[in-house]
Amino acid sequence: MPVQSVLFDLDGTLTVPLLDFDLIRQQIGLPPDCPSILAAIENLPETHRRRAWEILCSHEEHAAVHSELQPSAKPLLDYLRQKNIKTGILTRNSRQCTQTVLAKHRITVDGMITREDGPPKPDPFGVLTLCRLFRSSPRNTLVVGDFLHDLQAARQAGAPAVLFKTHPRADEFVPWADFVIHSLDEIRLIIDNLSDKLEGNLA
Repeated sequence: MPVQSVLFDLDGTLTVPLLDFDLIRQQIGLPPDCPSILAAIENLPETHRRRAWEILCSHEEHAAVHSELQPSAKPLLDYLRQKNIKTGILTRNSRQCTQTVLAKHRITVDGMITREDGPPKPDPFGVLTLCRLFRSSPRNTLVVGDFLHDLQAARQAGAPAVLFKTHPRADEFVPWADFVIHSLDEIRLIIDNLSDKLEGNLA
């Protein structure tokens, strides 16, 4: 299978994890086991909802301004560009914060889907939309993320799911992953191995 595109989650994947989701839930008044902050905010009464968005956005903006790239993020993006493999960002974060991170670290990608663009992960909308933009098949697109939502979005779109083990609960997410990595560098090995298998099948 030749890899045509690679889609990355943002916080915890391309960048070092900075968002404290437990603190965000606490400040908004959500239960600790709330599975989706975005969905929970949408279900709040209007007055409470407005304040909840302010709290979430404040945390996201702080994380974006103080963001740090994963050590091998930039070399990997350069490698993918050299291989003519399309790159995209698929995040539940806002477009403004995503653009802040890209500008700060002078990163360019071929496309991005943020929460303003449509149903967020785990919905497959973002994966399928970027695949259409890149004219690539989901089965030839790696979806890389650190959380369950990333893997579920990949699975529902028919794309290989790559778990980057930076999350404290990463072991719980392994059953949803087609590949498990501990460094972004390992994506190169996945791409090379998949290409070798294709060449072997054609030989």
